[in-house]
Amino acid sequence: MIKFSPIIISVLLLKPCLSNDNFSLYLVRHAEKETESKNPSLTQCGKKRAKQLATLLSTANIKSIYSTSYQRTMSTAVPLSRRQELAIKNYNPQQLEQFALHLKQHKENALIVGHSNTTPQLTQLLSGREVVGLGEKDYQTLYQVQFIAGESQLTKFKQPLACKQP
Repeated sequence: MIKFSPIIISVLLLKPCLSNDNFSLYLVRHAEKETESKNPSLTQCGKKRAKQLATLLSTANIKSIYSTSYQRTMSTAVPLSRRQELAIKNYNPQQLEQFALHLKQHKENALIVGHSNTTPQLTQLLSGREVVGLGEKDYQTLYQVQFIAGESQLTKFKQPLACKQP
């Protein structure tokens, strides 16, 4: 896997759109979670990752932020939501095909926070390309699906923050 520096990630993520039909969707799994309980909060590392994500996307012209209703996904989205003064909209991870259509029709830059199983599935639906699943300890992956002149392009990044796993 190629590692990118934060500067390179920023340059690649933040390319301005050239027309109203050009937009980018950024998809991430929630940041590191506390326990294996049903609705855990983020660890300290997870909170740092969420803040780093907000910094990485701070100039990406994000117009919408989507999250499932779980505490860990909402908490991952909060730093960018506050920074951009945008409300977090909930989506149903059981209806990914309908949600993918919604995102494509809205044609605006957005962050979508999901889970280890739903984020790759949604990325695949949006990009039309095969996406390998995420491991249970994979919290660094950031997908960008760009739509340029009706065509999608998928880019996979690795967030620079690496935390020690317990």
